[in-house]
Amino acid sequence: MDKKIRIVHYINQFFAGIGGEEKGGVPLDHGDGPKGPGTGLMQFLGDHAEIVLTIWCGDNTINQRQEEILEGIGSLIREAHPDLVVTGPAFNAGRYGLACGMVAKLCTETLHIPVLAGMYPENPAVDIYKQYAYIVPTGETAAGMRKALPKMAELALKLGREGRLGPAHTEGYIPRGYRWNEFVDKTAARRAVDMLFDRIHGKDPVTEVPLRSFEQVSPAEPLADLKSATIAIVTGGGMVPKGNPDKLKQAFSDSFGVYSIEGLDELPSGDFKGIHGGYDSTWVDEDPDRLVPVDVLRVLEKEGRFGKLLEEYYVLCGIGTNVAASKKLGAEIAGELMNKEVSAAIFTST
Repeated sequence: MDKKIRIVHYINQFFAGIGGEEKGGVPLDHGDGPKGPGTGLMQFLGDHAEIVLTIWCGDNTINQRQEEILEGIGSLIREAHPDLVVTGPAFNAGRYGLACGMVAKLCTETLHIPVLAGMYPENPAVDIYKQYAYIVPTGETAAGMRKALPKMAELALKLGREGRLGPAHTEGYIPRGYRWNEFVDKTAARRAVDMLFDRIHGKDPVTEVPLRSFEQVSPAEPLADLKSATIAIVTGGGMVPKGNPDKLKQAFSDSFGVYSIEGLDELPSGDFKGIHGGYDSTWVDEDPDRLVPVDVLRVLEKEGRFGKLLEEYYVLCGIGTNVAASKKLGAEIAGELMNKEVSAAIFTST
């Protein structure tokens, strides 16, 4: 029987069973064997591999103390002598994805250990760290865990044995941006002609050199007269009146809220609450103006720096909201602002 592949698994505090956002500051810790999603992963790895160590850390902790925490993670991985490091799956959790990416970069650049990760393709960490890990595409939320783990296990076994994987389009991971030379039966000219004939006959051949496409968004014209302008506040940070009267979602938004600030020189602490599912809202709950800057804009309004502040603000939670839904909601908000003759909007995020 072949030697078992030794795997070290990195997860965050939620999947370690410690807690959600309120536990995002927990310290780096570890334990022997699988934990959380690693237990499910082992069901598909079978007797061919074993998770010898699970490492976990709070998402806030690793993102705020990167150098220190990564040094600790590096020491733990070295002591375990793994053949492979697995991170996640992080799905569409931004800070968790960034943490997985940082661990992947550490393993690739410093420890020289192959890394497999799992993430939703639109997770911001994918574009930043895809060159450091083979990333299996997953669903947006942990509801996609059952679909993600079998594929991750399949590639983990191959990567653990061989140290690298084949092309993305055949293996099923997110393209990393690398191009490798290889020997093939047909010349480039012959392959190009074959692709042309395929297209003529209504087929859809896969290009060997995919080109990235970027949407071009034309910037708005600058304000001609700021002193007569009506300014609105829009936020993707999830600051709502206490009790969340419109029951806005904490993630994967499908609607937005509009709330009055008429007569307010600031947003009173205790009357407003951050509900965003992607960050610890403690600081903005203490002072809601940190996210919805009514106080500063009122001062500028009184100084005559601009015409007037719209007496209501727009809010949703940006986390996990896919591009199509974001465009739809953005267009709806923009339409309402235009109907209210708003000149410009200040958008705040997390």
